[in-house]
Amino acid sequence: MQFDAVHVDGDEGRRLADLMEAITGGEPGPVVTEANGRRTVYFLVPAGSTIRKSWPNGATVLNATAGRISYVPIPALSGRTWPLAWHFPPTAPDRFVHTLLLLNAAWALLG
Repeated sequence: MQFDAVHVDGDEGRRLADLMEAITGGEPGPVVTEANGRRTVYFLVPAGSTIRKSWPNGATVLNATAGRISYVPIPALSGRTWPLAWHFPPTAPDRFVHTLLLLNAAWALLG
């Protein structure tokens, strides 16, 4: 599976995940949280959908553009994978966070 990701650290990332949950009626798409360090939240979006978009400060884009290597930690679907966990697990192989909804929510919250 290929995807891009947008990550937001700490409480802002968790607030963004909660906002996405509210906007989408409880199913924002796959979102991964990290319990230690910067407590990063990763929003998994369709591959290539983050390119040529302006994201607010605090939102970091991870993708496979030329000359760039990105690392996105993904927890197992079941079992213990601390410090990673699914805040919202994937529901279908082609189901991702909607990039434009995320972009607008990120600007509203972080911009």
